[in-house]
Amino acid sequence: QVQLVESGGGLVQAGGSLRLSCAASGRTFTRNAMGWFRQAPGKEREFVAAVSSGGTSTVYADSVKGRFTISRENARNTVYLQMNSLKPGDTAVYYCALYIGGYSTSPNYWGQGTQVTVPS
Repeated sequence: QVQLVESGGGLVQAGGSLRLSCAASGRTFTRNAMGWFRQAPGKEREFVAAVSSGGTSTVYADSVKGRFTISRENARNTVYLQMNSLKPGDTAVYYCALYIGGYSTSPNYWGQGTQVTVPS
């Protein structure tokens, strides 16, 4: 059974930074692409960023490009999302996801989410 546990969310002022972490267990982490999604109140869940199994390839939503960085540490079975220059529009629950296929497919497993709040 795959388990994904996010941490690092919180309240931060506009222009600030946060780093989210997602610890994975129950599967050979190094074989799987990983991603981050988010869901704001009243909106659908949306893609934020993804990283290939080896960490050499990444992709970002246009809304976060240049501000967010996804990375992974396979020795720790952990994926990170460094978020800089945060805006009120980044307020959402952030979810970690694991892909059985590559990140061009749909995620197969989800974490429980961590809240990020950027007050206006």
